[in-house]
Amino acid sequence: SLTVSSTKLIECSTNSFSPESLRLVDGAGLCSGRVEVKSNQSWASVCKADFDQQDAEVVCVEFGCGTPAALQGGLYGEGEGQTWDKEFQCRGKESLLLDCDTSDRENNTCLPGNAVGLTCSEPDDVRLVGGGSRCAGGVEWYDQGEWRTVGADDRDQRDVAAVVCRQMRCGSTVSVPPGNTTRGVGVFCYGSDSSLRECRRMYDLHPGLTVICSDLLVQPDIYLTDPMGGVFRGHQGPEMFRGYNFTITCSTQPQYPGGSFLLTFTSSNRTQPAVNHSAAFLFPAADDSHQGNYSCVYENYVFSHNFSSESELLSLTITGN
Repeated sequence: SLTVSSTKLIECSTNSFSPESLRLVDGAGLCSGRVEVKSNQSWASVCKADFDQQDAEVVCVEFGCGTPAALQGGLYGEGEGQTWDKEFQCRGKESLLLDCDTSDRENNTCLPGNAVGLTCSEPDDVRLVGGGSRCAGGVEWYDQGEWRTVGADDRDQRDVAAVVCRQMRCGSTVSVPPGNTTRGVGVFCYGSDSSLRECRRMYDLHPGLTVICSDLLVQPDIYLTDPMGGVFRGHQGPEMFRGYNFTITCSTQPQYPGGSFLLTFTSSNRTQPAVNHSAAFLFPAADDSHQGNYSCVYENYVFSHNFSSESELLSLTITGN
């Protein structure tokens, strides 16, 4: 069974122990929290010294999540009850934590700050297809061994879309255009859920849901070239000799045609249209005014909305004569 409360508490039943014998507490979603097991009808936190990476892998699998992303004592606070009195000895292949072997603890004390907290990556069980970006398209959910179209009532579409964008780490919802004619598995979300698995499934079919998220465009690249050999790699980034010409190029993956690049600089900005998904900004005779931080902002009008994405900073130093 699966129980979700407003405090993001997860409880699962197993075949090995009594019902609801393992849970993650005080986490940010279904895949994170303080590890607690039921002992004598009360909940016990697990000490970090009794729990390792292989144990974490089993817990993540048991909750249907991805691989362990963080494992740390005190990560999600301290439990109010007792501490589990066994050491887990999982091999990493078990499907349930309480199927793992255990041994008596070497030390009967667990110091404050050592209640084990675990963060698993979200499962890759949701995708957006047909939109030219991983952050746009029709919603599909991997369920019972196949990808199924997700549908929602008109009044629920915004809440479901918000959960999808959040789970995909695609920012916030920009729009929910009319879906395709395919009928999908109905889903109802409250909008604050961290993944579709926290939402409620309906038993009737609804029109397929299409979602456009804010992080539609991939991050562009920025790099510096010079035809005269005046640039070299310094400790803090590229350094350019005074008097040499140089070029800063912005480029992006070929998601959508068109668009433009804004080259932002400490003292001024320049804009050029994207040609073959790139733009080259020429600088003659480098001098001290060219020293500073540059970045590329790719902008495009797609799906009736303006989108942008910014590159990492390129810090240029001007040196020598």
